[in-house]
Amino acid sequence: MKSFFRQQLERYAARQGELEFLLSREDIMKDMEQFLALSREHTEVAAVAGRWARYRQRESDLAAANDLLAGSQDDPEMAAMAREEVDAASNELAQLETELQRMLLPKDPDDGRNAFMEIRAGTGGDESALFAGDLLRMYTRFCERQGWKTEIISESASELGGFKEVVLRIAGPHVYGDLKFESGGHRVQRVPATETQGRIHTSACTVAVLAEPDESVAIQINPADLRIDTYRASGAGGQHINKTDSAVRITHIPTGIVAECQDDRSQHRNKARALQVLSARIQEKDRAERAAKDAAQRKSLIGTGDRSDRIRTYNFPQGRLTDHRINLTLYKLLTIIEGDLDDVVQALQAAQAAEQLAALEVGAA
Repeated sequence: MKSFFRQQLERYAARQGELEFLLSREDIMKDMEQFLALSREHTEVAAVAGRWARYRQRESDLAAANDLLAGSQDDPEMAAMAREEVDAASNELAQLETELQRMLLPKDPDDGRNAFMEIRAGTGGDESALFAGDLLRMYTRFCERQGWKTEIISESASELGGFKEVVLRIAGPHVYGDLKFESGGHRVQRVPATETQGRIHTSACTVAVLAEPDESVAIQINPADLRIDTYRASGAGGQHINKTDSAVRITHIPTGIVAECQDDRSQHRNKARALQVLSARIQEKDRAERAAKDAAQRKSLIGTGDRSDRIRTYNFPQGRLTDHRINLTLYKLLTIIEGDLDDVVQALQAAQAAEQLAALEVGAA
């Protein structure tokens, strides 16, 4: 194993000791939020540190077995035992190294989220719409194999039974992490059902996979970010309104969003209502920004929908699927189109892992 990875793994072992000390402190045990955050980190760090401890143990076992093998030339039985241990330790070390390198890779926080999948017909008219329907069935069956739940959010059906556009919500563990590489242009080459002379046509669809935002996370407003002004309410209300500063205006300084309330004679109640309005407006702003970001991401993911803008080709006459990003070719198109996408997904994830490992090594150089 390269020295860079060893240094990284030693940091995990050291951090595990730090976390165990922190979690034993009474002041931290009393702070439930901090205690839970440190506990989650400890679980993740301990998993890596545990595998690293096992790796070092097997390195020691291998060295001992090699020494035993070198000193047992006159004892065939002992030499055989030593060779068996050398083989076992070497094989396990190779597996552990692969596992540890994978554990060191940076994690996308969105990988565990549910996802929205958008499939749109592109170049090819009716045949493209039919291919969009085939892709929908392929992904739906793949999701069934994974135990994920699917729900069609919206659809625009074509006259011949396909889809001009369909949006699918997929819920389950690690959905986005497994499907995010499906985004892009998908090209099909086959004889369409609409072709009367047996000619092969090329059509295209676009797929966009977007992580579902976490709507359950409440907006947390820092009191230090608020400017609260009180003033005398205007309008009808009699002598009380004219004599007291019951109206409240709250400004959220980082965003400039303002909310005010003067409906109640109580300044306290007006402040509470203004805070509710402010919170709702900040949440809506965040939601709108996410939507704008998703729209920009969607534009980059799905491309133009042209035949030449593709990440993958489905060639039915040859029974071939080719993913052009990683030069992967599989001659099992009929099973893939029925939902057997495991080989494709795993190959794409392995390619990304290789890129991330290379980037880590370059960064450490």
